[in-house]
Amino acid sequence: MTIAACDDYLARCRFPSPGVRAVCAVSGGPDSLALLVLACAAGCDVTAVHVDHGLRDRSAREADVVAAVASKFGAAFESRSVAVAPGPNLEARARAARYGVLPRDVLTGHTADDQAETVLLNLLRGAGLDGLRGMPVDRRPLIGLRRFETRALCDTLGLDPIVDPSNADPSIRRNRVRHELLPMLDSIAARDVVPVVARQAALLSDDAALLDALSEAIDPTDSKALRAAPVALARRAIRSWLRCGNDEEHHPPDAATVERVLDVAHGRAAATDVGGGRRVVRSRGRLTITS
Repeated sequence: MTIAACDDYLARCRFPSPGVRAVCAVSGGPDSLALLVLACAAGCDVTAVHVDHGLRDRSAREADVVAAVASKFGAAFESRSVAVAPGPNLEARARAARYGVLPRDVLTGHTADDQAETVLLNLLRGAGLDGLRGMPVDRRPLIGLRRFETRALCDTLGLDPIVDPSNADPSIRRNRVRHELLPMLDSIAARDVVPVVARQAALLSDDAALLDALSEAIDPTDSKALRAAPVALARRAIRSWLRCGNDEEHHPPDAATVERVLDVAHGRAAATDVGGGRRVVRSRGRLTITS
């Protein structure tokens, strides 16, 4: 089967223009193998990067699977290793370690199913509008595809993806959303809810982008400006200010922290802790971050 089998999928993907460099994070699972193959089919200058976390027996051999597929479809290949100790928050720590050795413009194989799971997880966290907008779609060219489609593409091309046993671990909350919550929602709604949730994320992302643009006109260090602004925009300006300089993988400041900074701006408090050993202090109508 030739790479022409990718044409139907490519129509719903967002890859860089032909000839443009595209670094793809490829674990060897069906989503990331589909990412690799489709990037090649799109005519990009593709490099597949495999990151070995050392968490599974024979995990180092998975790099060989990715290297073979990369070679078959004309992509370059790189392998990197990180050390992630077993323990609490393993998924988050492994993700942080992985992104730590990947370039900032790396493409990932997240699908519409991943987007729906992320929105529901953020809803459970109480993440507000920014959480309900889901993952940014840039650098996620497969966000318009479904997980069953990436598997079907691998089957069509005769690829044998790696099965990650951690995807069935019920101690990982995302897996419970995937295997329990989403099927239950499908049953209640009498329809496949993934496209519905993903579509809502896209709509809310546009709304959030508008609020972001409006809040940029507010100086978060000016207590008078914060007091005069609509509270939704004041909160957003503060959240952006406190997050400035942090790694994008970190969560923004929580709602309670933002409200405490608003209290400082309104004169209800002179200073407040904002986490990370930092404090926001008001003096002569100006807010500053101290450590």
